[in-house]
Amino acid sequence: MRLYLGSDHAGFELKNHLVNHLAKQGHDVVDVGPHVYDAEDDYPAFCFHTGAKVVADPGSLGIVIGGSGNGEQIAANKVPGVRSALVWKTEIAELARQHNDSNVIAIGARQHTLDEATAFVEAFISTSFSGNDRHARRISQLAAYEVDRELPELPKAAPTA
Repeated sequence: MRLYLGSDHAGFELKNHLVNHLAKQGHDVVDVGPHVYDAEDDYPAFCFHTGAKVVADPGSLGIVIGGSGNGEQIAANKVPGVRSALVWKTEIAELARQHNDSNVIAIGARQHTLDEATAFVEAFISTSFSGNDRHARRISQLAAYEVDRELPELPKAAPTA
């Protein structure tokens, strides 16, 4: 599987660990950067490029890494076609794929050990989308909004007794 990884300075060590770990497992790993540590770098460019590469390469997945993962997830989700989830435990990584067909995850390197973060990534890449109709319907709604930016009607509330 082709995997794109991008980070900022806070995620630099974890990104490098994952690039090496995943390549040893036989994955086609693309290191989007940074390629040198710079304590003053900014995460958006790395996350935008990681997300754009994933969207342009159907079947690939992406991982963006920062200190908390929050900003990285936000940045990745600005790329049309990206469905990025902030992952903080293995079950969330699995659900991101099963229910949301997430194609990018964000991890906070300052929040987890290398082993924990590696387990999240392994769960993410080994889990498939469930294909469940209700999940597919929701993903379609997200994709439609991303294209036309038209707010859907709110569901009618059930009358109260």
